[in-house]
Amino acid sequence: MKGRAMGSKYRTFYVILFLTIFLFLLVAVALQLSSYISPLGNDAPVEGHSLNKERSDVVVSQTSSRANATVQNCTFHTCFEVYHCGCNGQSRITVYVYPETKYTDEDGRSLLAGPSREFKEILQTVRQSVYHALDPSKACLFIPPLDLLNQNSISLERTARILASLPHWNSGTNHLLFNMLPGSMPDYNATLDVDRDRALLAGGGFSTWTYRRTYDISIPVFNPFTRSLTLSPKSASPVDRQWLAVSSQTGLHPEYLRDLEVFSDDLEFLRLDHCSDFNVSERCDKNMARYSYPHILQKAAFCLVIRSNRLGQMALSDCLMAGSIPVIIADSYILPFSEVLDWKRAAIVIDEDDLSKVMPILRNISSERVELMRRQVEFFWSSYFNSINAITLTTLQIINDRVFPYAARKYEDWNELPYRPGVQNPLFLPLIPAKTLGFTAVILTYDRQESLFQIIQQVALSPSLSKVLVVWNNQVKPPPPASQWPKISKPLKVVQTRHNRLSNRFYPYDEIETEAILALDDDILMLTVDELEFGYEVWREFSDRLVGFPSRLHLWDESTKMWKYESQWTSEISMVLTGAAFYHKYYNYLYTNAMPGNIKSWVDEHMNCEDIAFNFLVANTTGKAPIKVTPRQKFKCPECSNSIMLSADLDDHMVIRSECINNFAKIYGVMPLKSVEFRADPVLYKESFPSELKWFSDVGSL
Repeated sequence: MKGRAMGSKYRTFYVILFLTIFLFLLVAVALQLSSYISPLGNDAPVEGHSLNKERSDVVVSQTSSRANATVQNCTFHTCFEVYHCGCNGQSRITVYVYPETKYTDEDGRSLLAGPSREFKEILQTVRQSVYHALDPSKACLFIPPLDLLNQNSISLERTARILASLPHWNSGTNHLLFNMLPGSMPDYNATLDVDRDRALLAGGGFSTWTYRRTYDISIPVFNPFTRSLTLSPKSASPVDRQWLAVSSQTGLHPEYLRDLEVFSDDLEFLRLDHCSDFNVSERCDKNMARYSYPHILQKAAFCLVIRSNRLGQMALSDCLMAGSIPVIIADSYILPFSEVLDWKRAAIVIDEDDLSKVMPILRNISSERVELMRRQVEFFWSSYFNSINAITLTTLQIINDRVFPYAARKYEDWNELPYRPGVQNPLFLPLIPAKTLGFTAVILTYDRQESLFQIIQQVALSPSLSKVLVVWNNQVKPPPPASQWPKISKPLKVVQTRHNRLSNRFYPYDEIETEAILALDDDILMLTVDELEFGYEVWREFSDRLVGFPSRLHLWDESTKMWKYESQWTSEISMVLTGAAFYHKYYNYLYTNAMPGNIKSWVDEHMNCEDIAFNFLVANTTGKAPIKVTPRQKFKCPECSNSIMLSADLDDHMVIRSECINNFAKIYGVMPLKSVEFRADPVLYKESFPSELKWFSDVGSL
C-alpha cells in the first residue's frame, strides 16, 4: 500500500513538472515567433529594420505651442536642409519614421483617431525600404506618426500642436507629411490646411496656386475600394473599345452635367452616375442600367476626369487601372508626380470651358497615338500608381533625385516603356568619354572643292578636333594634290572610295581612332567653333545618342494611314540629320555590317535617305530619341550650286523621304523613332551677360 502511495505521489509530481516545462516552452516559442510578425499583417520586416513597435504616450496640453503657419514660398534650395543627407556614404537619402505614439490631452483623452490602413502601409513601406534609418541623428528626412491622409478626420488645431511637440520638428525642416484628401466643406482648399511651417507635403490635390514647385510632391488619390480588384488585360487598340469616352464620376457640378448633355445622343459616349443604392462597385446610366465599376472603363478608349469638390480624384487612378486614357478637365490641377512623369504621353488635358467640345477633340486623335498612350497608361499604373507601396516609393525617389541630382533617374527611366526584346544599348558603361581624345570630323564630298576646303579650315579651329577624314566619293575626278589642301594643325586624311555610295560615309575606317565622330556634309559652312564645341560636350554626356544640329520629325498621317517626313521647324523632333551630327563610331560598324533587310542597298541605289536609315538604326538599338543642340535651323550654304542639301522643300523630295520612312518601318516591323520636345542650349545663351562671361558665346540664332 505504501509503495503504491509513493508511486502515485511521484507520478503526480512528474506530470506537474512535465506540464510546467511544456507550458514554458510554448511561451518561449510564442515570444520568439512574435518578434518576426509584422504589426500590419503577416509580412516579415526587412532584416535589420526596426518597426518601432514600442508605443509611447505623449500629453499635449491645450496651452502647448503650435506649429507656425505654412511657409508658402518654400523651395528646395530655401527650405530643405541637405547637410545630413549623405551620412550613409551613398547617393541615397535616409528616412527616420517616428515611433508609434498616442497623443492625449491632460485628461487622457486621445487627440487623434487611429491610423488608417493606407497610412500604416505608408509607414510599413518606408520601414522596409532601403531608405529607412534607425538613428534620427543621421536621418535626412523625417516622417511623423500622424495620419493626415484625410483632412476630414483630423483637428487642425490639435494637429498643429502635436507637430510642434515632435522632438526633431525644428520648424518642420525635412519633415514629410502625406495627405490625399485636403480641404473641407465648403471651400475644399487644394492643400492641407494644417499649419506645418517648413514641412514638405506629399499631397493629392494641388493646384498651381498651392503647389510649391521643387518642394511639394503631387501624389495620386488612392482608391481603397479597388485595392483587391484585378482587371483582366485588354487590347491597346481603340477599335476594340465599345465607347470612345466614358464619364463615370458621381456628384458632378450641374454646370458640367449640362455640358455633357450635348453628347446624350452620341453612341460613342457613355455617361454614368451612382445607382439608387449607392453601390461603389456599380454605376448606372440614365435608364438605370447597371455597369460593373471600374470594369466598364476598360470598354472605353478615354475616361473623363472632371473637376469635382476636390481637384485630386480617385477617378484618375481608376482610369489608369482600367487602361483607359484619362482626359483631365480640371483647370490648374497639378497631375501626380508631374515633376518626373510626362503626362503628355498618357493623358489629354482640356480646359473646363471646352468640356462641351470634348468628343470632337477626342475624335481627332489618331488611332496610332491612342494605342501608344494606352501603353503608356498601363506603364504608369504598374510602375507608380497601383499600390500605396508604389506611391510611397515613388515619392521618396523624387526627393532622392532632388538631393542627389547627379545620381537621379533620367527622363527616359521615368517615362520610357521597358525596352522590347532585342533592344539593348551597346554603349552600356556609365562613363563620359575623355575630353582629351577629341573627335574625328568625317566629311563626305563629291565635287565641291571650294566649300570643302572652307569647312576643313573652319572645323580645324575647334580645340577638340583630333583628325579630319575626307571621304572622296568621286571615282571620275581624283582628289586635288596634297599641295592644294588647306594647311591645318591637325592630321588630314583623304580616302577615295571605289563606288559613289552614300553608305561610304558610315564605313568603319581604320583612320577613325576616336570614339566620337562628327559627320559633316561638304556644304555646312554656318557652324561656329562654339557650336561645334558645345555639341561635342553634349555628346560626351549622351555618347549613345545621335547629337546634332539640323533636326526633322516623322508624323503619322491619319488620312493616308502612313508616316510622313516633316521638315517644318517645330519644337518636336525625332531625327537629327547626319549632315552635321556627333555619334559613336560603333554605329558605323552596325550600319555597315548589321543593317536590317535591304535598307543599305536601297539607300545606295536611290542615293537618298542614308541619314534617315542611320536615325532608325540608332533609335532601334538604344530605344532613345536624338538630341538637337543649339537653336540654329538654317544650315544651307548660300554659294553652293546644288539646291538640294540637307533637305529641300521640294514636293518630290518630301515624297521620297516619306517613302523611306514607311519602307524602313516595314523592314524593322516597328517604328523605332522616338519623338521628343527637347533642345540643348548653352547656359546663359539668352541672358544679357557680357560675352566673356559665357562659355559658348558664339552660338547662332534661328
